[in-house]
Amino acid sequence: MILSDFNLLSIRVLVPEIILICSALIILLLNLVVKRKETLAFTGLVGTLVSAYSSFKLYALSLSGSEFMGMFAFDGYSIFFKFIFYINIVLTIFISIRYISIEMASFGEYYALLLFATSGMMIMASATDLMVIYLGLELMALSTYILTGILRKQVRSGEAAIKYFLLGAFSSAFLLYGISLTYGLTGTTNLKEIAVAMETLNLLGSPVFLLGLIFFIVAFGFKIALVPFHMWAPDAYEGAPTSITAFMSVGPKAAGFAVLGRVFFEAFGSMHVQWSSILIPLSVLTMLVGSVTAIAQTNIKRMLAYSSIAHAGYALLGIITGTSEGLSSMMNYMLIYAFMNIGAFAVVIMLRSEGFMGEELSDYEGLAKTRPVASSLMLIFMFSLTGIPPTAGFIAKFYIFMSAINAGYTYLVIIAVIFSAVSAFFYLRVVMYMYMKEPKAEVVLSTSTAMNIALTVTVVSTLVIGVFPSALIELARMSLSGF
Repeated sequence: MILSDFNLLSIRVLVPEIILICSALIILLLNLVVKRKETLAFTGLVGTLVSAYSSFKLYALSLSGSEFMGMFAFDGYSIFFKFIFYINIVLTIFISIRYISIEMASFGEYYALLLFATSGMMIMASATDLMVIYLGLELMALSTYILTGILRKQVRSGEAAIKYFLLGAFSSAFLLYGISLTYGLTGTTNLKEIAVAMETLNLLGSPVFLLGLIFFIVAFGFKIALVPFHMWAPDAYEGAPTSITAFMSVGPKAAGFAVLGRVFFEAFGSMHVQWSSILIPLSVLTMLVGSVTAIAQTNIKRMLAYSSIAHAGYALLGIITGTSEGLSSMMNYMLIYAFMNIGAFAVVIMLRSEGFMGEELSDYEGLAKTRPVASSLMLIFMFSLTGIPPTAGFIAKFYIFMSAINAGYTYLVIIAVIFSAVSAFFYLRVVMYMYMKEPKAEVVLSTSTAMNIALTVTVVSTLVIGVFPSALIELARMSLSGF
């Protein structure tokens, strides 16, 4: 009976992940014979696009449902997140080509690890079994740890990788404890079967079952950098190569939210009162610490790290609502966040040149007078991260706040709006430095065709979604049909 559930047709749903992993292996082999590292970047880009095409074809064939004994789902929800991951890795490759040569980190395994990490995220988005979620998470996490410390000659890069690894391993232990408690009480690791077992075995009031749920919140809280599980983020973001900071500020965070949505809505939906009461103070604390601590930062990568923490608090509101409207708003938020955050980091990378880091706030003094195009791009991304119309960031916050209000969490939205106003200080401070101060020295921009493409895609998407958001909103809602 078990063997009959596995067949060659089931493998179709894994084709996108298989393509990415095979592309990563090809890159590792090419690295032995190819001298031009741009060839490896091109190989990774082609592999990603082929994988994206295969995902689109599978979705066009209306292949939905679960395979491999209900452990792996291919549905609109997973497809939506997978395209966030595709956008994330394509933009990361574009902004990396010039940057890693400046940092003298043109290692072939760089692009292979990007593909391995992304394949782990994709597995997490489709997993409907706790053990498969764990496998995808570890594939993503191990690859990201190595990428964080890939600048071997920089002490801060190694330090960031060690901190990220130790706390990441700690969070994985919490996840395994949560899985073991849940399995011990329900006899299954399948999300839908857990939901059924909760009702039939009357586990809603079980303190041990609640403890397992708390372990899940702790584990995924580390991955999406919720307070108080955020300690690794500022150091990891500052020490990692800037291109990797951009990559892991979007991909792992989106993967964590994808898993949160699927686990809490499918497995623990009947415990909404319990887990929402835990997530509400975590969301408020995350917005508070992220917004207030960012004010004191003078390093723009650390500032964007605390900004990322605050945005996790906003996005968490979509999960807290427990409604499909809130879930679709969270999905919109993650996609929009990908464009505006990677765009901001791309501008930071543009300022990196030989002997000039371009990471301190003072490096942006008078940038509008010497580099008006770069400063105008950063202005748009800062406005979007603040949530100022007509940028996409405003749309992201507006719909997630509306979903929370409609679910009866008006007081949470008031708190979120206050912290959003606080965050405007440190975002607009960057704008003030660029436009209202005199330049200290001429800044040499590190530009390339790939970088220009990435910046064009991010800024156009940020503006177009801000003006015409209806298509994206409808796409997210459609993705939840049958979820």
